[in-house]
Amino acid sequence: MRADAEAPAARRQPTPRRTAADPVKALMHRHRELCERAVDPLEIAAALEAHGVTDRTAARFRHRDVFSLAEEMYARVPRDDDAPARAAALNAPRARAGWALLTLLPGGLCAATVAALHLTHGQTRAIAVAVGVLAVALALRAALARGPLGATDRTPPASAPHTSGSRVWTYWLVAYALLGDGLLRAAVAGGPDGLPTGATDGPWPLATAPVLALTLACAPAAWSAHLFAVRARRRLSASRGLEEFAASVRPLLLGTFALFLCALTALLALCGAVLGEPAAYAQTVTLGALLLLARLLTTHGFTRSPALVLTATATAEATALATVFAGRLPGWGFLATPVETVIDAWGPGSVPALACSTAALTLLIHATRTLSRASAHAPADQPC
Repeated sequence: MRADAEAPAARRQPTPRRTAADPVKALMHRHRELCERAVDPLEIAAALEAHGVTDRTAARFRHRDVFSLAEEMYARVPRDDDAPARAAALNAPRARAGWALLTLLPGGLCAATVAALHLTHGQTRAIAVAVGVLAVALALRAALARGPLGATDRTPPASAPHTSGSRVWTYWLVAYALLGDGLLRAAVAGGPDGLPTGATDGPWPLATAPVLALTLACAPAAWSAHLFAVRARRRLSASRGLEEFAASVRPLLLGTFALFLCALTALLALCGAVLGEPAAYAQTVTLGALLLLARLLTTHGFTRSPALVLTATATAEATALATVFAGRLPGWGFLATPVETVIDAWGPGSVPALACSTAALTLLIHATRTLSRASAHAPADQPC
Protein backbone atom coordinates (compact mmCIF):
# COMPACT_ATOMS: atom_id res chain seq x y z
CA MET A 1 0.00 0.00 0.00
CA ARG A 2 2.83 2.39 0.81
CA ALA A 3 4.52 1.74 -2.54
CA ASP A 4 1.23 2.37 -4.32
CA ALA A 5 0.84 5.72 -2.54
CA GLU A 6 4.33 6.84 -3.48
CA ALA A 7 3.88 6.09 -7.18
CA PRO A 8 1.34 8.87 -7.92
CA ALA A 9 3.43 11.31 -5.90
CA ALA A 10 6.46 10.50 -8.00
CA ARG A 11 4.51 11.09 -11.16
CA ARG A 12 3.33 14.49 -9.89
CA GLN A 13 6.85 15.70 -8.99
CA PRO A 14 7.77 17.29 -12.40
CA THR A 15 4.81 19.71 -12.18
CA PRO A 16 6.73 22.54 -10.37
CA ARG A 17 9.28 22.53 -13.21
CA ARG A 18 6.69 23.67 -15.73
CA THR A 19 8.41 27.04 -16.16
CA ALA A 20 11.20 25.33 -18.09
CA ALA A 21 8.63 24.01 -20.56
CA ASP A 22 6.93 27.43 -20.74
CA PRO A 23 9.64 29.90 -21.82
CA VAL A 24 7.08 32.63 -22.51
CA LYS A 25 6.09 32.59 -18.84
CA ALA A 26 9.69 33.19 -17.82
CA LEU A 27 9.95 36.06 -20.32
CA MET A 28 6.75 37.57 -18.97
CA HIS A 29 8.15 37.37 -15.46
CA ARG A 30 11.24 39.31 -16.57
CA HIS A 31 9.06 41.96 -18.25
CA ARG A 32 6.13 41.83 -15.82
CA GLU A 33 5.82 45.60 -15.44
CA LEU A 34 5.83 46.10 -19.21
CA CYS A 35 3.14 43.47 -19.77
CA GLU A 36 0.89 44.89 -17.06
CA ARG A 37 1.28 48.46 -18.32
CA ALA A 38 0.97 47.78 -22.05
CA VAL A 39 -2.24 48.82 -23.77
CA ASP A 40 -1.42 47.13 -27.06
CA PRO A 41 0.59 44.08 -28.20
CA LEU A 42 2.57 46.43 -30.44
CA GLU A 43 3.87 48.21 -27.36
CA ILE A 44 5.22 44.94 -26.01
CA ALA A 45 6.74 44.07 -29.40
CA ALA A 46 8.48 47.45 -29.59
CA ALA A 47 9.85 47.08 -26.07
CA LEU A 48 11.09 43.55 -26.73
CA GLU A 49 12.90 44.79 -29.83
CA ALA A 50 14.45 47.61 -27.81
CA HIS A 51 15.74 44.95 -25.38
CA GLY A 52 17.40 43.04 -28.22
CA VAL A 53 14.73 40.42 -28.96
CA THR A 54 14.63 39.66 -32.69
CA ASP A 55 12.53 37.34 -34.84
CA ARG A 56 15.27 34.73 -34.52
CA THR A 57 15.17 35.07 -30.75
CA ALA A 58 11.38 34.68 -30.82
CA ALA A 59 11.84 31.26 -32.42
CA ARG A 60 13.39 30.05 -29.18
CA PHE A 61 10.09 30.95 -27.50
CA ARG A 62 8.21 28.83 -30.08
CA HIS A 63 6.95 31.81 -32.08
CA ARG A 64 7.56 32.76 -35.69
CA ASP A 65 8.28 36.45 -34.92
CA VAL A 66 8.34 39.07 -32.18
CA PHE A 67 4.82 40.26 -33.00
CA SER A 68 3.35 36.79 -32.41
CA LEU A 69 5.29 36.51 -29.15
CA ALA A 70 4.03 39.91 -28.01
CA GLU A 71 0.45 38.96 -28.80
CA GLU A 72 0.67 35.90 -26.55
CA MET A 73 2.29 37.90 -23.75
CA TYR A 74 -0.42 40.53 -24.02
CA ALA A 75 -3.23 37.94 -24.08
CA ARG A 76 -1.94 36.11 -21.00
CA VAL A 77 -2.03 39.20 -18.77
CA PRO A 78 -5.40 39.87 -17.08
CA ARG A 79 -6.65 43.38 -17.77
CA ASP A 80 -9.80 45.50 -17.81
CA ASP A 81 -12.26 45.38 -20.70
CA ASP A 82 -11.52 48.99 -21.71
CA ALA A 83 -7.87 48.29 -22.58
CA PRO A 84 -8.53 47.44 -26.28
CA ALA A 85 -10.37 50.74 -26.70
CA ARG A 86 -7.38 52.63 -25.32
CA ALA A 87 -5.08 50.72 -27.63
CA ALA A 88 -7.14 51.68 -30.67
CA ALA A 89 -7.11 55.32 -29.59
CA LEU A 90 -3.31 55.27 -29.39
CA ASN A 91 -2.89 53.63 -32.75
CA ALA A 92 -1.93 56.78 -34.66
CA PRO A 93 -1.24 60.43 -33.78
CA ARG A 94 -3.71 63.02 -35.02
CA ALA A 95 -3.12 66.40 -36.59
CA ARG A 96 -4.06 69.32 -34.35
CA ALA A 97 -4.68 72.97 -35.16
CA GLY A 98 -2.40 74.16 -32.36
CA TRP A 99 0.90 72.85 -33.71
CA ALA A 100 -0.22 73.41 -37.32
CA LEU A 101 -0.56 77.14 -36.64
CA LEU A 102 2.67 77.26 -34.64
CA THR A 103 4.64 75.94 -37.61
CA LEU A 104 3.34 78.83 -39.74
CA LEU A 105 4.43 81.43 -37.20
CA PRO A 106 8.23 81.43 -37.87
CA GLY A 107 7.74 81.96 -41.59
CA GLY A 108 5.21 84.76 -41.09
CA LEU A 109 7.40 86.61 -38.59
CA CYS A 110 10.47 86.14 -40.78
CA ALA A 111 8.60 87.56 -43.78
CA ALA A 112 7.62 90.61 -41.71
CA THR A 113 11.24 91.05 -40.58
CA VAL A 114 12.54 90.85 -44.14
CA ALA A 115 9.95 93.41 -45.22
CA ALA A 116 11.06 95.74 -42.41
CA LEU A 117 14.67 95.25 -43.49
CA HIS A 118 13.89 96.39 -47.02
CA LEU A 119 11.44 99.18 -46.19
CA THR A 120 13.13 100.94 -43.26
CA HIS A 121 16.42 102.79 -42.81
CA GLY A 122 18.84 103.84 -40.12
CA GLN A 123 18.01 103.30 -36.47
CA THR A 124 14.47 102.25 -37.27
CA ARG A 125 15.81 99.40 -39.39
CA ALA A 126 18.16 98.26 -36.63
CA ILE A 127 15.39 98.19 -34.03
CA ALA A 128 12.94 96.45 -36.36
CA VAL A 129 15.46 93.79 -37.34
CA ALA A 130 16.50 93.16 -33.70
CA VAL A 131 12.88 92.73 -32.63
CA GLY A 132 12.17 90.55 -35.66
CA VAL A 133 15.14 88.26 -35.05
CA LEU A 134 14.07 87.77 -31.42
CA ALA A 135 10.49 87.06 -32.47
CA VAL A 136 11.56 84.51 -35.09
CA ALA A 137 13.83 82.76 -32.58
CA LEU A 138 11.01 82.48 -30.06
CA ALA A 139 8.62 81.27 -32.75
CA LEU A 140 11.08 78.59 -33.82
CA ARG A 141 11.43 77.48 -30.20
CA ALA A 142 7.65 77.22 -29.89
CA ALA A 143 7.32 75.31 -33.17
CA LEU A 144 9.96 72.81 -32.05
CA ALA A 145 8.32 72.30 -28.66
CA ARG A 146 4.94 70.93 -29.80
CA GLY A 147 3.56 68.69 -32.48
CA PRO A 148 5.48 66.34 -34.77
CA LEU A 149 8.70 68.37 -34.42
CA GLY A 150 8.56 68.51 -30.63
CA ALA A 151 10.19 66.23 -28.08
CA THR A 152 7.88 63.52 -26.70
CA ASP A 153 7.71 61.39 -23.57
CA ARG A 154 9.69 58.82 -25.53
CA THR A 155 12.75 61.03 -25.13
CA PRO A 156 14.58 59.98 -21.94
CA PRO A 157 15.22 62.69 -19.30
CA ALA A 158 18.98 62.13 -19.52
CA SER A 159 18.93 63.39 -23.12
CA ALA A 160 17.88 66.93 -22.15
CA PRO A 161 21.43 68.33 -22.62
CA HIS A 162 21.56 66.85 -26.12
CA THR A 163 18.17 68.34 -26.98
CA SER A 164 19.11 71.84 -25.78
CA GLY A 165 22.47 71.57 -27.54
CA SER A 166 20.76 70.65 -30.79
CA ARG A 167 18.55 73.73 -30.48
CA VAL A 168 21.55 76.03 -29.95
CA TRP A 169 23.41 74.65 -32.94
CA THR A 170 20.25 74.91 -35.05
CA TYR A 171 20.17 78.64 -34.32
CA TRP A 172 23.85 78.87 -35.24
CA LEU A 173 23.37 77.11 -38.58
CA VAL A 174 20.42 79.34 -39.50
CA ALA A 175 22.43 82.43 -38.50
CA TYR A 176 25.30 81.25 -40.69
CA ALA A 177 22.89 80.84 -43.59
CA LEU A 178 22.02 84.52 -43.12
CA LEU A 179 25.47 85.98 -42.44
CA GLY A 180 28.11 83.34 -43.09
CA ASP A 181 28.61 83.44 -46.86
CA GLY A 182 28.83 87.23 -46.93
CA LEU A 183 31.28 87.29 -44.02
CA LEU A 184 33.44 84.57 -45.58
CA ARG A 185 33.56 86.35 -48.93
CA ALA A 186 34.47 89.63 -47.23
CA ALA A 187 37.12 87.93 -45.07
CA VAL A 188 38.86 86.39 -48.09
CA ALA A 189 38.86 89.83 -49.75
CA GLY A 190 40.49 91.41 -46.68
CA GLY A 191 37.36 92.68 -44.90
CA PRO A 192 34.86 93.13 -43.54
CA ASP A 193 35.15 96.90 -43.22
CA GLY A 194 31.99 97.26 -41.14
CA LEU A 195 28.81 95.67 -39.92
CA PRO A 196 26.17 94.39 -42.38
CA THR A 197 23.85 97.09 -43.67
CA GLY A 198 21.12 94.81 -44.95
CA ALA A 199 21.83 95.53 -48.60
CA THR A 200 22.50 92.56 -50.86
CA ASP A 201 25.23 94.49 -52.69
CA GLY A 202 26.93 95.84 -49.54
CA PRO A 203 30.38 94.94 -48.23
CA TRP A 204 28.83 92.26 -46.01
CA PRO A 205 25.60 91.18 -47.75
CA LEU A 206 22.83 89.29 -45.99
CA ALA A 207 21.26 86.19 -47.52
CA THR A 208 17.63 86.69 -46.53
CA ALA A 209 16.08 84.40 -49.14
CA PRO A 210 17.55 81.16 -47.71
CA VAL A 211 16.52 82.04 -44.14
CA LEU A 212 13.01 83.01 -45.22
CA ALA A 213 12.65 79.74 -47.13
CA LEU A 214 13.90 77.73 -44.14
CA THR A 215 11.46 79.35 -41.72
CA LEU A 216 8.58 78.94 -44.16
CA ALA A 217 9.60 75.28 -44.50
CA CYS A 218 8.75 74.65 -40.83
CA ALA A 219 5.20 73.86 -41.91
CA PRO A 220 6.15 71.29 -44.59
CA ALA A 221 8.66 69.78 -42.15
CA ALA A 222 5.97 69.33 -39.48
CA TRP A 223 3.52 67.78 -41.92
CA SER A 224 6.23 65.48 -43.31
CA ALA A 225 7.09 64.33 -39.79
CA HIS A 226 3.39 63.83 -39.02
CA LEU A 227 2.85 61.86 -42.23
CA PHE A 228 5.83 59.64 -41.47
CA ALA A 229 4.65 58.97 -37.90
CA VAL A 230 1.08 58.12 -38.96
CA ARG A 231 2.04 55.86 -41.85
CA ALA A 232 4.76 54.12 -39.83
CA ARG A 233 2.30 53.39 -37.01
CA ARG A 234 -0.17 51.93 -39.50
CA ARG A 235 2.48 49.73 -41.06
CA LEU A 236 3.52 48.62 -37.60
CA SER A 237 -0.05 47.41 -37.05
CA ALA A 238 -0.10 45.57 -40.37
CA SER A 239 3.37 44.00 -40.20
CA ARG A 240 3.99 40.45 -39.01
CA GLY A 241 7.73 40.68 -38.38
CA LEU A 242 10.49 43.13 -37.59
CA GLU A 243 12.22 42.66 -40.93
CA GLU A 244 8.96 43.12 -42.80
CA PHE A 245 8.25 46.32 -40.88
CA ALA A 246 11.77 47.69 -41.48
CA ALA A 247 11.53 46.94 -45.20
CA SER A 248 8.24 48.86 -45.44
CA VAL A 249 9.33 51.86 -43.36
CA ARG A 250 12.59 52.65 -45.15
CA PRO A 251 10.88 53.65 -48.45
CA LEU A 252 8.36 55.64 -46.41
CA LEU A 253 11.16 57.56 -44.69
CA LEU A 254 12.94 58.27 -47.96
CA GLY A 255 9.66 59.32 -49.60
CA THR A 256 8.70 61.81 -46.91
CA PHE A 257 12.27 63.11 -46.88
CA ALA A 258 12.18 63.69 -50.64
CA LEU A 259 8.74 65.32 -50.33
CA PHE A 260 10.12 67.84 -47.84
CA LEU A 261 13.13 68.60 -50.06
CA CYS A 262 10.80 69.31 -52.99
CA ALA A 263 8.74 71.69 -50.85
CA LEU A 264 11.87 73.45 -49.57
CA THR A 265 13.26 73.81 -53.10
CA ALA A 266 9.99 75.34 -54.31
CA LEU A 267 9.90 77.79 -51.39
CA LEU A 268 13.53 78.71 -51.99
CA ALA A 269 12.90 79.45 -55.65
CA LEU A 270 9.87 81.56 -54.74
CA CYS A 271 11.74 83.54 -52.06
CA GLY A 272 14.70 84.15 -54.35
CA ALA A 273 12.43 85.43 -57.12
CA VAL A 274 10.42 87.72 -54.83
CA LEU A 275 13.45 89.18 -53.05
CA GLY A 276 15.67 89.31 -56.12
CA GLU A 277 18.45 87.34 -54.42
CA PRO A 278 20.40 84.22 -55.39
CA ALA A 279 18.51 81.16 -54.24
CA ALA A 280 21.64 79.38 -52.92
CA TYR A 281 20.15 75.97 -53.55
CA ALA A 282 23.14 73.82 -52.56
CA GLN A 283 23.77 75.16 -49.06
CA THR A 284 20.11 75.82 -48.22
CA VAL A 285 18.66 72.48 -49.36
CA THR A 286 21.43 70.52 -47.63
CA LEU A 287 20.91 72.55 -44.44
CA GLY A 288 17.16 71.91 -44.57
CA ALA A 289 17.77 68.21 -45.07
CA LEU A 290 20.14 68.14 -42.10
CA LEU A 291 17.72 69.97 -39.80
CA LEU A 292 14.76 67.76 -40.76
CA LEU A 293 16.67 64.52 -40.17
CA ALA A 294 18.03 65.80 -36.87
CA ARG A 295 14.52 66.70 -35.75
CA LEU A 296 13.02 63.38 -36.85
CA LEU A 297 15.60 61.47 -34.84
CA THR A 298 15.14 63.74 -31.82
CA THR A 299 11.36 63.38 -31.75
CA HIS A 300 11.67 59.59 -31.88
CA GLY A 301 14.00 59.49 -28.88
CA PHE A 302 17.41 59.43 -30.59
CA THR A 303 19.03 62.66 -29.38
CA ARG A 304 22.73 61.91 -29.11
CA SER A 305 23.55 61.46 -32.80
CA PRO A 306 21.75 64.65 -34.00
CA ALA A 307 23.47 66.68 -31.28
CA LEU A 308 26.90 65.35 -32.25
CA VAL A 309 26.35 65.85 -35.98
CA LEU A 310 24.95 69.38 -35.59
CA THR A 311 27.87 70.28 -33.32
CA ALA A 312 30.37 68.94 -35.85
CA THR A 313 28.70 70.87 -38.70
CA ALA A 314 28.65 74.16 -36.81
CA THR A 315 32.26 73.60 -35.74
CA ALA A 316 33.30 73.01 -39.35
CA GLU A 317 31.71 76.29 -40.46
CA ALA A 318 33.22 78.22 -37.55
CA THR A 319 36.63 76.67 -38.22
CA ALA A 320 36.48 77.74 -41.86
CA LEU A 321 35.89 81.35 -40.79
CA ALA A 322 38.54 81.19 -38.07
CA THR A 323 41.24 79.85 -40.38
CA VAL A 324 40.67 82.68 -42.88
CA PHE A 325 41.11 85.32 -40.17
CA ALA A 326 44.01 83.42 -38.58
CA GLY A 327 45.73 83.27 -41.97
CA ARG A 328 46.25 87.04 -41.82
CA LEU A 329 48.80 86.64 -39.04
CA PRO A 330 52.44 86.73 -40.17
CA GLY A 331 53.65 83.25 -41.02
CA TRP A 332 50.21 81.67 -40.67
CA GLY A 333 48.91 82.16 -44.19
CA PHE A 334 48.91 78.41 -44.82
CA LEU A 335 45.92 78.05 -42.49
CA ALA A 336 43.65 79.86 -44.92
CA THR A 337 44.87 77.98 -48.00
CA PRO A 338 42.35 75.05 -47.90
CA VAL A 339 39.32 77.33 -47.44
CA GLU A 340 40.53 79.81 -50.06
CA THR A 341 41.08 76.96 -52.51
CA VAL A 342 37.53 75.71 -52.02
CA ILE A 343 36.12 79.25 -52.36
CA ASP A 344 38.10 79.93 -55.52
CA ALA A 345 36.77 76.72 -57.06
CA TRP A 346 33.11 76.77 -56.01
CA GLY A 347 32.41 80.00 -54.12
CA PRO A 348 31.83 80.72 -50.40
CA GLY A 349 28.57 78.77 -50.40
CA SER A 350 30.52 75.56 -50.99
CA VAL A 351 31.79 75.55 -47.39
CA PRO A 352 28.35 75.15 -45.73
CA ALA A 353 27.17 72.99 -48.62
CA LEU A 354 29.99 70.49 -48.08
CA ALA A 355 29.58 70.52 -44.31
CA CYS A 356 25.79 70.17 -44.35
CA SER A 357 25.66 67.57 -47.12
CA THR A 358 28.17 65.35 -45.32
CA ALA A 359 26.26 65.72 -42.06
CA ALA A 360 22.89 65.12 -43.73
CA LEU A 361 24.15 61.97 -45.45
CA THR A 362 25.47 60.68 -42.13
CA LEU A 363 22.14 61.27 -40.39
CA LEU A 364 20.18 59.79 -43.32
CA ILE A 365 22.13 56.53 -43.06
CA HIS A 366 21.63 56.53 -39.30
CA ALA A 367 17.92 57.32 -39.64
CA THR A 368 17.25 54.49 -42.09
CA ARG A 369 18.59 52.10 -39.45
CA THR A 370 17.06 53.55 -36.28
CA LEU A 371 13.70 54.83 -37.54
CA SER A 372 12.94 51.48 -39.16
CA ARG A 373 12.77 49.83 -35.73
CA ALA A 374 9.43 49.09 -34.13
CA SER A 375 10.66 50.55 -30.83
CA ALA A 376 11.02 53.98 -32.50
CA HIS A 377 7.27 54.14 -33.11
CA ALA A 378 5.86 53.07 -29.76
CA PRO A 379 3.06 55.28 -28.40
CA ALA A 380 4.64 58.44 -27.03
CA ASP A 381 2.35 58.76 -24.04
CA GLN A 382 3.03 55.18 -22.92
CA PRO A 383 6.76 54.75 -23.36
CA CYS A 384 8.15 51.27 -23.41
